[in-house]
Amino acid sequence: MRFMTRLALSLIALTGALQAQQTRPADNNPGMTPQEVAAATAAAEQGGSGSYKTEMVMDINLPTHTIYRPRDMQPFAGNKLPVLVWANGACANVGNRFRYFLTEIASHGYLVVAIGPIGPQYLEGASSQLPPGYPPQTGGGPDPVRPAATQYTQLLDAIDWAGRINVAQSSAYNNKLDLSKVAVAGQSCGGVQAISASQDARVKTTMIWNSGTFPIGSAPLAGASATKETLPKLHAPIAYVSGDERDVAFVNSNADFDAINHIPVFRAYKKGVGHSDGHRHVNGGEFGQIAVKWLDWQLKGDTAARAWFVGADCTLCRTEGWVVRAKKL
Repeated sequence: MRFMTRLALSLIALTGALQAQQTRPADNNPGMTPQEVAAATAAAEQGGSGSYKTEMVMDINLPTHTIYRPRDMQPFAGNKLPVLVWANGACANVGNRFRYFLTEIASHGYLVVAIGPIGPQYLEGASSQLPPGYPPQTGGGPDPVRPAATQYTQLLDAIDWAGRINVAQSSAYNNKLDLSKVAVAGQSCGGVQAISASQDARVKTTMIWNSGTFPIGSAPLAGASATKETLPKLHAPIAYVSGDERDVAFVNSNADFDAINHIPVFRAYKKGVGHSDGHRHVNGGEFGQIAVKWLDWQLKGDTAARAWFVGADCTLCRTEGWVVRAKKL
């Protein structure tokens, strides 16, 4: 009887952990202070720390997404922009939820397309309660920050859109995007969506933040089909970055890393960081810096950026608080 009771409690705990990655908008870490929000928002308004100051816009031909692009697109007529498509934590339908982080990436010479339209004043540091007047929830589950369910196929929609506007003569993006250099990324529930989309042959690399697929036998998320059985179908280098044991996705991230043996895979986590606080800093903090370096290496062939991830003496390996593993890099 005692054994059965312990087993039942273990199953309850596992079920709770699986549900948390899908539906929980925040973890046990507190939100940002007003001062931190003000500083991070100001940095985003300034357009990030990179050479190409960035703006956050929407396109009438892709009203379901938010676009982060350099304010001046002219320099990319001869030096085309790689493309990153992004899926939000909680599979949220709010394109500015990761504004600090995504603005920073775009400012280093990337076109970033995030699932979801721009929501009124909804950023990383905001309350999990929807602002007054925000559209009511329509099938997104119990998560209060997800007013509508999103699907991993919206990442593929973003890549399709980028291909169309790159050849449209009247487009500001005409012949300025490099569709041979496409990355997919996402956080938490959005990370599982990113894994689902990464089976597409156009994807050249993937970044999974605070996420991983669930154990074999688990039901897939509503907006993402990826499971452990999906991992052998991936074809491009992939990186998993998370917080430590307090991160609800820590175990899933480690399990995915252990399961992937056929492609280059990188795994890093930061001690003292939880599930939802890694991106909540000026310019996305260390997470923003790591994202830029990975993309610079994978999509631009930057050898200095490669040194951040490769070898026992890699830059991130020597950075205080970080734990790093890698295979086939």
